[in-house]
Amino acid sequence: MQATADSTKMDCVWSNWKSQAIDLLYWRDIKQTGIVFGSFLLLLFSLTQFSVVSVVAYLALAVLSATISFRIYKSVLQAVQKTDEGHPFKAYLELEITLSQEQIQKYTDCLQFYVNNTLKELRRLFLVQDLVDSLKSLEFCVFPLKVSSVVSMFTLPVVYVKHQAQVDQYLGLVRTHINAIVAKIQAKIPGAKRHAE
Repeated sequence: MQATADSTKMDCVWSNWKSQAIDLLYWRDIKQTGIVFGSFLLLLFSLTQFSVVSVVAYLALAVLSATISFRIYKSVLQAVQKTDEGHPFKAYLELEITLSQEQIQKYTDCLQFYVNNTLKELRRLFLVQDLVDSLKSLEFCVFPLKVSSVVSMFTLPVVYVKHQAQVDQYLGLVRTHINAIVAKIQAKIPGAKRHAE
């Protein structure tokens, strides 16, 4: 009886999360979607600049700092106003977050189903069971490269114009190093210089 109630409760929570995700994707609440979208972009940008460990550590530090500061603020506020509101995170501390054996088994079965289907599909695509489907997946893989090349066509000239002196300086250094490497190779190969001329 308890397991049925727990699974019904988890299904209800899952459907609630699903509707919230759909609301976010369709921008039904612009402020909330903007915050989530901006946070996600900031996370992606952070991952391009720093390691995953650093990003996770700094996120944990920021969350912990915020919760400690909020807890101290509420404690001071309660002491000054002489109220007895209790712990500010009491509702979250009392939530039951343990999973039953049946729930773990159910989610493990779902995960196993999705992993097996994904592996079968990848094997089918990469070992070219159906040529048309493999070509479609190739296009899907190449599409981000096309987008990045189009974006770079519009951004690289502007970057070059703004930072022309620095770019030319570094290109000159690269050219010097390449010429030095070519000269070393030509010096080691006896007939290379004559063929190059």
